[in-house]
Amino acid sequence: MVITKHLDEMTKIYHYPVMWQETLDSLQLSKREVIIDCTTGLGSHAYKMIQASQKNSFYIGIDKDSQSLKEAYWKLKPFEGRFVLLQEDFMHLDKVCHEFNIEKADIFFFDLGISTYQLANPQRGFSFLGEGALDMRINKDNFLTAFDLVNNLSEPELINIFKKFGEERYSRRIAHALVTYRRQKSIATTTQLAEIIEKSVPVKARFGRIHPATRVFQALRIAVNRELESLKIALPKAINFLKKGGRIGVISFHSLEDRIVKHTFKDFASRNLLKIITKKPKRPTEKEKKINPASRSAKLRIAEKIG
Repeated sequence: MVITKHLDEMTKIYHYPVMWQETLDSLQLSKREVIIDCTTGLGSHAYKMIQASQKNSFYIGIDKDSQSLKEAYWKLKPFEGRFVLLQEDFMHLDKVCHEFNIEKADIFFFDLGISTYQLANPQRGFSFLGEGALDMRINKDNFLTAFDLVNNLSEPELINIFKKFGEERYSRRIAHALVTYRRQKSIATTTQLAEIIEKSVPVKARFGRIHPATRVFQALRIAVNRELESLKIALPKAINFLKKGGRIGVISFHSLEDRIVKHTFKDFASRNLLKIITKKPKRPTEKEKKINPASRSAKLRIAEKIG
């Protein structure tokens, strides 16, 4: 799906681009011509990147969420003719490169995770802070939802998802509680699921730094959207399509994502194909964390193609 200028009227939405200055500086945007952003979202990083790049640069933005891309188009309209937006899973970025006859790109950028724009819409089902259907699909055309997983997977399968994708210490208790509850009634809403989770964990765990449902919601979202699988497939493809001297940047928000990025970069560096620019990942400044609390866990890793 290519987003064109024939769009419905939309409300202007602001999204704070995490570590945008560090990203621009590290990717050296002023030198680049072909920029491929694999997670365009609302276009906040995109705007900064196009603005900082050469006048003859061309930006390709990929995202699974069609609604986010519509909002991104509205934001990027001042740069009409210098960008194109595509609804696609970034695991298929090779298909995108072939479609636009791109043999090598100067930049690949990934801003992983979920946006506050998506979290704030209760109908998307990403958050337990509002009442909504258990959906969690980034691409609404996909058929699998969080409702399907919660109500149909076996107890061992739920335990595995909560452990693997949420690193949830009470995964067994939570899975057992869900399976017991659904024998009487389907678990259909975000608040319903959060309440069952909260009641299933020990009392001491109900009043911690994060809500007891946080890790389970993360795990379900990752499973529904195959996020880690997509990342494992996409990173090597991006590195292979990167031109010599080109750079790849990834912002991750939890250890599962960051681990994949770190190990992929190390693997390509061991084969003399990449130079790791960030020996330790860049982190948001204290000032940014105050302005945008959602940035607290962000890590930015940068590497350069050398072989």
